[in-house]
Order: sequence, then structure tokens, then C-alpha cells
Amino acid sequence: MRPHRRQLIAGSAALAFAGMARNAAAQAAAEESYLNEVEGYGPLVRDPNGLFDLPEGFSYRVISQGGETMADGLLVPGQFDGMACFPLEGSRVALVRNHELNAKNRTHRNWGAGGFHQERLHRLDASRAYDTDKAGRPLPGGTTTVVYDLASGETVRQHLSLAGTSTNCCGGATPWGSWLTCEETEDAPATHDVMREHGYVFEVPAAETGLADPVPLKAMGRFEHEAVAVDPRTGIVYLTEDKEDGLFYRFIPTTPGRLAEGGRLQAMVFRGAPGANSSNQQQRIWSVGDWRETDWIDLEDVESPNGDLRMRGHAAGAVLVARGEGVHWGDGELYLTATSGGPLKRGQILRYVPSADEGAAGERRRPGRVQLFLETMNEKTFNMGDNLTVAPWGHLIVCEDNYSNDIRNHLRGVTPEGRLYTLGRNVFQGNGELAGVCFAPDGETMFVNIQFPGVTLAIKGPWTSVRT
Repeated sequence: MRPHRRQLIAGSAALAFAGMARNAAAQAAAEESYLNEVEGYGPLVRDPNGLFDLPEGFSYRVISQGGETMADGLLVPGQFDGMACFPLEGSRVALVRNHELNAKNRTHRNWGAGGFHQERLHRLDASRAYDTDKAGRPLPGGTTTVVYDLASGETVRQHLSLAGTSTNCCGGATPWGSWLTCEETEDAPATHDVMREHGYVFEVPAAETGLADPVPLKAMGRFEHEAVAVDPRTGIVYLTEDKEDGLFYRFIPTTPGRLAEGGRLQAMVFRGAPGANSSNQQQRIWSVGDWRETDWIDLEDVESPNGDLRMRGHAAGAVLVARGEGVHWGDGELYLTATSGGPLKRGQILRYVPSADEGAAGERRRPGRVQLFLETMNEKTFNMGDNLTVAPWGHLIVCEDNYSNDIRNHLRGVTPEGRLYTLGRNVFQGNGELAGVCFAPDGETMFVNIQFPGVTLAIKGPWTSVRT
């Protein structure tokens, strides 16, 4: 039967409207700031408060902000960065948080715990600080501890927990209940307004109610440290370095769990390819999914004042990692971000599985292995991943730090198969980097920092509904 003319018109109109809808959807997708490879938790919903977009069903609570008055009378410093969550009594947890402040930046000095005009600095005992400037003022970097009650959703107290350090970027939690905070600098008295050398790792007990003793763990090397992860089986500490020509390190402690007693610092080598570059920037040496067996070489003069540890390590065969940043221990393996790795220089994630004889004599026969787990080819799916954690359901959650006011920083999820989805987006003016992502022990609350202006969020939602 020949269709009626009205039916033809109606059909043509329907096709036209369908085409317009598809074009509109395509245009909306093109204009969106992110692209999911799997559904995850679905599309982000615009935050009416203009701070942080989340999927439907999720919500956040601001639990700490820069400039608030703490229990010790000092102010919450700015530049929030790496962070970890530790259980306390009952429903309380401690969040130990870094502040990436340095003495050479006058604005950073104003954002320190002493206040904009240093009006509260007298409350800080300079003898309890690791270092001061040449005028005797404690350096503004360090850590704060936030005690938060998961049941009530209230911040119980905040206090300065490490003082006088510089450029505390990331770090990592230990299995014995402390936070290792890392200085991402090599400041020295000869070139900067400091009295002591910097570029060290410091340990902060999570349950400490005041300032921790500022003891630099010098055997872990002097370089631009970024983050650490500890293997609970062996006590070996793995360390990243935020340099384009950085290395990936491990520290074998003399006594596991007692890092101040010293140990051996080593750098990773691709077996059979000494001096390799893992970034794939100039030459592709491996593809996503590829594995490489590893060796580890001892490093000498790890406290050198010359800032040349990575150059000497690479000359001895260590593999280069392009801006190694976040590192986190998972289920018998660790993941680390190479923030500028890949042909686009927009990020890789490496996965390291240690030897059954890690750090022992049998390691040569049964070496550890490293995999190129992820390499972005589209900045809308993944753009310069930095801090990361392993979620209770086995996915990675990765913070972005892309330095741009035009391209928003997102919180990304990564499935065990390496598929990406978007979990959150910073929409606050200034587009500060996201950092310090971690979960409460019960897995129901996720915490994350917005570095500028300095905000810590507690996020809750239907975590078990993730779709892959």
C-alpha cells in the first residue's frame, strides 16, 4: 500500500527531528569536558554551589578549609595536597594532609599557619620546626591533621602536625599507622632563604595530637620526592620523583617499620634495556598491556648536595619515568602515575608486581615485573593523572592536575581492565588541582582535596552501583 502524503510528511519530520537530536547530542558531547569509556556512575550533575560536580546520587560535605582556626590557635595553611585516612577510636578518623608551601614564594608564606601577616606565628615553637628562614621564622610547609567523625559528619579538631618543611607534595600511608610526607624540592642554604638542606621524607604518626618530631629520613634519598607506597608484606618503601627525567626508587629498610634506622636506596632498571625511557615520548618502546621484567641497582651518595641522584642512577642503567607522581599499594601490587608520560605527554599509569623474593637473594631468578597499564590518547578521558588510590571495589581513583584554566581537572575512575570513567569535576574558579584522594576504613566515604583555595571534601554516594 502506498503511504498517504501526511504519513510521508510526518515520517520526514520525525527523521529530521531525530537527526537534529543526534546532532544536538553529538554537539553536547563535543562540548562536554570529559568522555567516559564505560558508564561508571553516569553523567556528572552540575553543582549549584559551583564547587564540585558529581554523578546523580552523590553528595559532598566541606570538612576543612584554608584559613580556619585550628585547636592550636594556628590557621589551616593553604595549598592542600597529598593525604591519607587512618582509623581512630569509634567512628573517628584522622586525615593527615600535606601543604605544598615553600619559603621562596611570598604568597606561600602568607598562606602558612601563622596567618597572612604572620600574626599567629608566635604560637608555633620554632624549636619544634625542621627549618626556618634566615630571619628565624619556621618555613610554611608541613602537614595538618584533621579529626573527622564519620557518624556525625562533623570535623572534631584540626592541628598542625609537622612544621618547618618545604613543598610537601604527596607521600603515603604506612601499615603501622603513620604518614610519610615528601618534600618536592632540593632547596639549600646556598641558594634559598633556608637554614638546612631539603628534599627529604618525614614521618608523622597519625594519632599524634601535636607536632611530630621533624626527623628527615635521609637514607631514603635527597631529591624532589613526590609519593611513597609501602608493601605490607616486606616493609619495602617505593618512591616516585616528579621530574621529566625522574626515576622510580625503592628503599629496603634495615628494620621494616623503623625507617629512621636506615637502609638501602635503589632504582628500577628494565631487564635487558639499561637506561631505557618508559615515557614513549620520542620512541615507543612498549604498548599498553606490555610487561617488562625488572632489576634494581644500588645508589651511592644518596644525600648528595649536588641534586644529581637521578642523573647518576640513569647513567648506571635506571629507567626514566616521566614525572612519577602518585603511587599506591593495591592487592599484592602497586600503581603509579607518570603524569607527562605517553606520546601526548598527558599521562600513563604503570603497574608493578614485586618478586616473591623482593629485595632478597632469590629476586634475580624470579624478578618483579612492571606493566604499562594505561596511556591516554585523549585528554577528555584522562589528562595528567597525579595522586591516586585503590578503591575498596578494586578500581583506581585518580586526581588530575593539568595546570589549565580552560580544561577542568577531573576525578577519574579506572577499571581493572584499564577502562576510564569520570567521577567528579572541579568547577571552582581557578581550577586548582585535585589531590589526596583516599577512603575511610569502612569504604563509605571518600575524601579529596582541591588544592586552591584549599578545601577538603567528604564524598558519599552509591559506590556499589558502578557500571563497567
